Amino acid sequence: QVQLVESGGGLVQAGGSLRLACVAPRRTFSSYAMGWFRQAPGKEREFVGCITGGDTYYALSVKGRFAISRDNAKNTVYLQMNSLKPGDTAVYYCAATLFAGLHTTAQNYAYWGRGTQVTVSS
Repeated sequence: QVQLVESGGGLVQAGGSLRLACVAPRRTFSSYAMGWFRQAPGKEREFVGCITGGDTYYALSVKGRFAISRDNAKNTVYLQMNSLKPGDTAVYYCAATLFAGLHTTAQNYAYWGRGTQVTVSS
């Protein structure tokens, strides 16, 4: 079982930045492909971005504003969010999968965190 714990959410004004972190206290963390998803009230969970090895892939809605990185020594993956907009308001979840490659579909991820709230005010 992989337990993921997100942190770093909060309230920020439009145009501001936040960095989310997701810790997976497991020795084989580097073997997992990691993803970030978000869910706004009344909406379905949507893909934000993912990372495997040194490769990343982003949803068009966040490309150029968000960046994912990972520190395998700390078992941590980060989501740096810049130029935030009110439309980015959501609960953000990190997810992990042992499937190789970049995955944009939630069903491909076996392990999930409980999420962290990001609220962007206008």
